[in-house]
Amino acid sequence: MSAQTGLITLGDENATGRLACILAAQARPGDALLLSGPLGAGKSVFSRAFLRAVCRDEALEVPSPTYTLVQAYQAPDYVVSHFDLWRLGSADELEELGWDDAREGVVLVEWPDKLEEFLPDNALHLTLSVQADGTRMVSVQGWEERLSPGWHRAGG
Repeated sequence: MSAQTGLITLGDENATGRLACILAAQARPGDALLLSGPLGAGKSVFSRAFLRAVCRDEALEVPSPTYTLVQAYQAPDYVVSHFDLWRLGSADELEELGWDDAREGVVLVEWPDKLEEFLPDNALHLTLSVQADGTRMVSVQGWEERLSPGWHRAGG
C-alpha cells in the first residue's frame, strides 16, 4: 500500500477515531472529505472523531445530520459543514443547504454519491466497509500531495 492511497484495516472504533484525528490535522479550507459505505460501516464514528479533533473539543456534541441534512461547526480556523445526504432528493437541493458557502470551509459528506455534478475535485475519498468476519476496512484515495509516509499506521 502506498502512503497516499490504499486499504486500511481498522481494528475498532478507536482506530477509526485515530485515523479521523490524523486526517483532521491535514484538513484546510476548501477541502472535502467524502465518506461512502453501507449503514453501520463507521461513517458516523469517523465524522464525530473528525469534528471533535478539528474543533479541538473532545466533549463536542455531534448529532447526526440525517434529518437536518447539514450541521455547521465553528473550528478555530474555519467552519466545518457536516452533510448527511442520505435523504437528499436531488443534487439541486444542495444550493438551498448552503453548499457553495460551505465549500469555503471544510465539508465532511456522508453519502457523497448524491452530490452528482457537485462532486468536488481533489476530495479525499474514504470508503468504509465491514467484511463478513466483522473486520472494518477503509479505502482511502486522494490528497497524495499532502499525506506523509506512515500516516496510515493509525488504523491498526
